[in-house]
Amino acid sequence: MLFDSHAHLNDERFDEDREELISSLNEKGVDLVVNPGACMKTSAESVELANKYDFIYAAVGVHPHDVKDLTEDDIQELKRMAIENEKVVAIGEIGLDYYYDAEYKELQKKWFKRQIELANELKLPIIIHDRDAHGDTFEIIKSTKSPEIGCVLHCYSGNVELAREYVKMGCYISISGTVTFKNNKKTKEVVREIPLDRLLIETDSPYMAPTPHRGKRNDPSLVQFVADTIAVEKGISYEKVCEATKENAKKFFGIK
Repeated sequence: MLFDSHAHLNDERFDEDREELISSLNEKGVDLVVNPGACMKTSAESVELANKYDFIYAAVGVHPHDVKDLTEDDIQELKRMAIENEKVVAIGEIGLDYYYDAEYKELQKKWFKRQIELANELKLPIIIHDRDAHGDTFEIIKSTKSPEIGCVLHCYSGNVELAREYVKMGCYISISGTVTFKNNKKTKEVVREIPLDRLLIETDSPYMAPTPHRGKRNDPSLVQFVADTIAVEKGISYEKVCEATKENAKKFFGIK
């Protein structure tokens, strides 16, 4: 019943057991996975992975860490990947990251806007990475995104007030394993206050494994702990969270 809306199964940390792990996901309750790219290389790898496994879908895009060498030719290559592969369901992950790369703010903004424009052109939803750049991320999405394309805030780390503003814009909020961390009161509040029909769940594997696996390699089967925490915080059944977040993600990504 589970839909992991954001995993990086092409990451080198899965090199030793990738096929075995992916083959086990269905029996562990994971029905669908979206695997976003983070650079040109990983975008191509995501498409390859999606074409190999029927329940895995791809997104293509360049993460803010990797925009320093991005060119317009690369944008055209992303466009080609998306047009030629029906398993590409979004542009992402794209966005802003001021935690590591604050000195490249203007360059990040330029390519963030350009990739949103590509998504507008292709009528594909966007997967947003926002770290320590909440204000600029919000303003760029608000001013650049076409109303008819979807938007999800991946691994949401903002407060509930900002989440409400995104929901007003028709965006989705994606909750990761950080919600299971004991002291993460901010994300737990977001879960309680944002309607269930606007939430997605994800692992961002191999990163940010949930409690009780914190510090270890994450994988899509552990998205169950995210769903379980949401169920507890909302006072509803685990099954209801699984079903709702799966349907939300299928709708968002246009998967039937």
